[in-house]
Amino acid sequence: GGPAMVRAGAKNYEHVTVIVDPNEYRPIIEEISETGGVSFKTRKRLAVKAFRHTANYDGAIDTYLSRVLLGEDVLRLQFTDGRRLRYGENWHQKAELYIETGGKSTGPSLARARQLHGKQMSYNNYVDSENAMQTIKELEETTDQHAAVVVKHNNPCGLATGNTQLSAIRAAWTGDQISAFGSVLCFNKPLGLEAAEFLKGRFVEVILAPGFEPDALTFLQKKSRDLRLLELPDMSEEIGSEHTYHHITGGVLRQTMNRGLYEKWETVTVHEFPKARWNLARFAIAACKHTKSNAVVIGCEYEPQSYALLGAGAGQPNRVDSIRKLALTKAEENIKTWHEQNHVKTSLDEYGKQILSESVLASDAFFPFPDSITHSAEAGIRYIVSPGGSIRDDEVIAEAERLGVSMIFTGMRHFSH
Repeated sequence: GGPAMVRAGAKNYEHVTVIVDPNEYRPIIEEISETGGVSFKTRKRLAVKAFRHTANYDGAIDTYLSRVLLGEDVLRLQFTDGRRLRYGENWHQKAELYIETGGKSTGPSLARARQLHGKQMSYNNYVDSENAMQTIKELEETTDQHAAVVVKHNNPCGLATGNTQLSAIRAAWTGDQISAFGSVLCFNKPLGLEAAEFLKGRFVEVILAPGFEPDALTFLQKKSRDLRLLELPDMSEEIGSEHTYHHITGGVLRQTMNRGLYEKWETVTVHEFPKARWNLARFAIAACKHTKSNAVVIGCEYEPQSYALLGAGAGQPNRVDSIRKLALTKAEENIKTWHEQNHVKTSLDEYGKQILSESVLASDAFFPFPDSITHSAEAGIRYIVSPGGSIRDDEVIAEAERLGVSMIFTGMRHFSH
């Protein structure tokens, strides 16, 4: 039938032109009109496209019949246009980027992003850029404000929303100025000159945005010949991928996309969690979702209805260390910096207690023991949000109530490995 005809024609590409895609009609008609025929180069390209088309057709039949007749699930993934990257995760590793084809992926795609400037992307640049894009997309669904994220080693080290793009990137950057060196930035709106000029004298690897205003683009191109500028025009659209994949030795793991921030919104303590803190809590969950587990983040409201990452604990084997040794420590460092920079008249101790008492601490998973609540409350935290679900939830809630902490359970865990 049809596939046999297509394959037969493709085998004879030296003399036969095979078209399997209607999008090729106009280019072929134009080529014939201009040159009087179809070039050998075009016939070779169309022959490969034809064989790929019939291979996909046969693969679809195999996948369907294997399931219907044999009860077997067959997974077929197709990626094309492989191109060499500068190097892999480490200098001695080789790496390539392949583009997904034939899938249902829609919306912003890092693999299809348009690079406007800078040297070639590396493996790590892509990994960090994906985290940055996913984090900003998460905030896109919860705020109309400007948003900016600073990512280093696949973790947000700075994240903020703001009434202006400049206020957002300034708040995000100051969340961890040391880690921001050599980072990846992502914005939810086209990058303007004011925000671009903020980056003068600051080293970043990659900037992603839905677009770049002409004067901002010119400024950044002059700033560094190496700075990679990636345009993602579909940032406002939903990411259409249905699954994520993780390779293991001899196999591949597949799971559905982690969509949403919470399944429920339940205050589980006698102390009400005020509605005025709800948006801040959602911001903290979004930051926590894209931070490596065990993840704990502290979000604060640095301006009315504008939020920033105050401190984060990422990638720790136990949750207590994420809270006590990382998130709270970084929050206290930032509070001290703000106290000095803003010439606050009240004492550092009073200022710190005020900031932490108005902040929200978010955890990517339940608290297995009450000790996390104890450490948080002793530092001044009064609002906590977590999925809940521990066999010791009652003990955790009791400790929160004893210490005057308001706590919300969301019912949705956000482990990230």
